[in-house]
Amino acid sequence: MRLPKIVVLFPLLLLLPAACDRTPEASPEAAAAMEAPPAPPASGEEENPASGGAEQTAPMPRFSSTALDGSPYDLAAHRGKWVVVNFWATWCGPCLKEMPELSALHTMREQVEVVGLAYEDIEPEEMSEFLRERPVSYPIVILDPYDPPQDFATPRGLPTTYLIAPDGTVAHHFLGPVTAADLEAAIAEAGGSVGGGR
Repeated sequence: MRLPKIVVLFPLLLLLPAACDRTPEASPEAAAAMEAPPAPPASGEEENPASGGAEQTAPMPRFSSTALDGSPYDLAAHRGKWVVVNFWATWCGPCLKEMPELSALHTMREQVEVVGLAYEDIEPEEMSEFLRERPVSYPIVILDPYDPPQDFATPRGLPTTYLIAPDGTVAHHFLGPVTAADLEAAIAEAGGSVGGGR
């Protein structure tokens, strides 16, 4: 007796990874619900002592560190421009797919800056080697996943992207891959302009 193809294929489908966070892929409705910030803790504290990270992103996040190339990176120094803060990892397939578009957006749009925050345990030499094979035009900062930036919520999955408005406030939060068109639409929705080329 032959089994229908669906009966044979169904167990195989269960084995496929659906996203970089190794959880099943959410429907668009569920993904939208995941974008909503969690309710503030009763104590008023944003820090999550169990994970060392924040439960929600500050309305005007601060972040400063040293980029992979040794230059200082301070989010506040980019006020006046739209800043795309992209949490990613080298092992994340959707993250790798969005890198060329983020790089093009950073290069071609005068009013848009991108910074990649590598959210993984990786040595600078390994990251440099990875970026030789997959170069980007924007700065990369390696984060300690056990001590993430306190003004950004601990990522629930990768990629996670924040669009920071020229005044330093969070204009939009994306969970999952983004395109240049998604970012430009979010900028327009927030009443901004991407400006001309560099």
